[in-house]
Amino acid sequence: MPTPVKTSFPRTYSNSRPASPKPRAGLASSQKQMLSGARVKQADLILFTTQLSVMLDSGVVLSDAVEAIADQMRPPVFREVTLDLAERLKNGESFSAALSNYPKIFSSMFISMVKASEASGKMAEMLQVLSGYLDADAETRKQVKSAMIYPIVMLLMAVAATGSLMFFVLPRFTRIYEARGTSLPKLTQVLVDFSALLGDPVFLAAASTLLIVGGFALSAWKQTVTGRKTIDWLKVHTPILGGMFVDTVLTRSMRILATMVNTGVNLLDALDVMKCSCGNYYFQCLWESADRKIRDGYQLSDALMLSPYNRLIASSIIQMLRAGEKSGQLGQVCDKISIFLEKKLQNSIRTTTSLIEPLMIVIMGAVIGTLAIALLLPVFRISSVISH
Repeated sequence: MPTPVKTSFPRTYSNSRPASPKPRAGLASSQKQMLSGARVKQADLILFTTQLSVMLDSGVVLSDAVEAIADQMRPPVFREVTLDLAERLKNGESFSAALSNYPKIFSSMFISMVKASEASGKMAEMLQVLSGYLDADAETRKQVKSAMIYPIVMLLMAVAATGSLMFFVLPRFTRIYEARGTSLPKLTQVLVDFSALLGDPVFLAAASTLLIVGGFALSAWKQTVTGRKTIDWLKVHTPILGGMFVDTVLTRSMRILATMVNTGVNLLDALDVMKCSCGNYYFQCLWESADRKIRDGYQLSDALMLSPYNRLIASSIIQMLRAGEKSGQLGQVCDKISIFLEKKLQNSIRTTTSLIEPLMIVIMGAVIGTLAIALLLPVFRISSVISH
């Protein structure tokens, strides 16, 4: 039996454990290729990271820990991925190299931090920090999604109400007026014509074709530099939602920076991970510019100040970063900044929700009110029409 490893691991994290008495057959190349593009739920990844941290801290060998976690995994895809990771570890592959085969599951930040822990011998501590980051990031995503649920539900209700009135109520008035040879009020007639147009198979086919072609064209345009710049500009500058988007990106970026700097990852590597995870052209330009300036000898705060897109970051945050650099506690300061930005994001979410609610009520009131007027106009005239 091997000597249990406490908190220090070899650089390559090879395992001296004898081969399992029931070796698992290796996955076929086609299966590995399919798994390489697999995705898993954030909750499953957090559970995997937390369990692995606890088991390593208890002295369990890395490959044994990964294999034991695989036996408890319920999602079959993640179970196969975890078993493959254990097999790669037993074959002498490093943990970070094994994780890099599944880029859709393990982000570049995850892999970079594991690689740093292999060099420092503090994988259990690193995984614990990673688990905290993933949990906080999942909570932030949940808050943003929750803020968008209400307007989406209101919009769906408005569409359902509009559709039911236009397709089931208006046609009855149409038949009554046609039977009496009387024309409908103009507003009602416009809605009737519109509902008839929506029910026309030729129009629906043409509209569907245009939507599909337009969707493909938009998707292709989004891949161009011009398309990315335009859409990302709208994300940042859209009233109400723009502030929430900026706070979301900054919260995640500062959290990544704090996590990686505190665990000994190089600042330039942290910036590279931040650039890949922000998902916005202008923030990517910000981090790229900071990276170039740092390589030229500037400090992070000065590099951000000299960036062409420094307006994305408040000057107070740059001042806090400068204070952290002077005191030699950049990681701790970044951690405090991420907490501050998370609270600011929560305020942005509450503000956005409070502004969206009356806006949706006004829009729904205008739509339903127009339909109600269009329905009431023929009702007011129905007695005179029937008397003819």
